[in-house]
Amino acid sequence: MKVRKHSRQRDAILGNLSARLDHPTADMIYRDLRKEYPRISLGTVYRNLNLLAELGQIRKIHCEGGTEHYDFDTSDHCHFVCKHCGSVVDLPLETDHTLNALAEQTGIGTVECHALVFYGICRSCEEAAKKAVSREQVAAPL
Repeated sequence: MKVRKHSRQRDAILGNLSARLDHPTADMIYRDLRKEYPRISLGTVYRNLNLLAELGQIRKIHCEGGTEHYDFDTSDHCHFVCKHCGSVVDLPLETDHTLNALAEQTGIGTVECHALVFYGICRSCEEAAKKAVSREQVAAPL
């Protein structure tokens, strides 16, 4: 494997991600880093996030619509993605390590790992939708 030279910008990206629990997009990290590194480019952020994911130092979460979120926690865990607001959160579920063996039994090949992502509508979006419906019912003429 090629040895990568040390990069202050990569360290800043990794530091930003390690301090978060919100599974940010590259744009979110870029906006944060511009305060300290005004000359950093969005392309630099994307390149370094992809490199860190390839190296296994962070996890890339693919979401609907092609949006990618990033997670500093590379341990086996599940995620929930809200289809309305796009938020990504960790799910406190026990990881089922038997899934890898079950997948291998299909004859597909050697399974090294898996990522389990649940999609739905988060509680905040559900509550906001209920309030909006209530307001519409009150405002509707009889």
